[in-house]
Amino acid sequence: MTKVVVLDYGSGNVHSAAKAVELAGAEVEITHDRRAVMDADGLLVPGVGAYSAVMDALKAVRGDELIDRRLAGGRKVLGICVGMQVLFERGIERGVDREGLGEWPGVVTRLDAPVLPHMGWSTVDAAEGSVLFDGIRDERFYFVHSYAAQAWTLDVIPPFPQPRVTWAEHGGRFLAAVENGPLAATQFHPEKSGEAGIRLLRNWIGSLRD
Repeated sequence: MTKVVVLDYGSGNVHSAAKAVELAGAEVEITHDRRAVMDADGLLVPGVGAYSAVMDALKAVRGDELIDRRLAGGRKVLGICVGMQVLFERGIERGVDREGLGEWPGVVTRLDAPVLPHMGWSTVDAAEGSVLFDGIRDERFYFVHSYAAQAWTLDVIPPFPQPRVTWAEHGGRFLAAVENGPLAATQFHPEKSGEAGIRLLRNWIGSLRD
């Protein structure tokens, strides 16, 4: 059975994320043990709360190093919500400008919308050829956030494949999901998105052996 580690660094949605991955058909372990993280077929990085606090918690268990080491070896990682946001270079939240993991260029900023947080079910504009959204392109997904990456600036030079970038709207466009080689992420919560979220996780799990 495919083995997924949900990174345990104190995130509040770690158990619900693990349960969703189990329902999607993988064996799950919640841990930050280095060997377990490196040996797993997939690593899921959940995240709720403030950008800076999530970065502090990740660094406390050396999660930043584990994520970087997995990606350097082509081992797949999925970030969720703030677990997606910290993959970018920086986050600016409530006046705090904090360095992120820097896996992707860009800055996470406050959404320019009349109502925040963006909370509830929204459709997404899924990227052509998306693996994550295969068979679920017309579904809605559950969002809870006030901040997001609102531009995609990574310039990939052939023959490397272009990232698949999925957008959503709340006030303006923001990144709802990215698939970039071994690294993927969603701004919404698959574990709160009902059957569509389970199917998305199942699609990701199915890609782990590719």
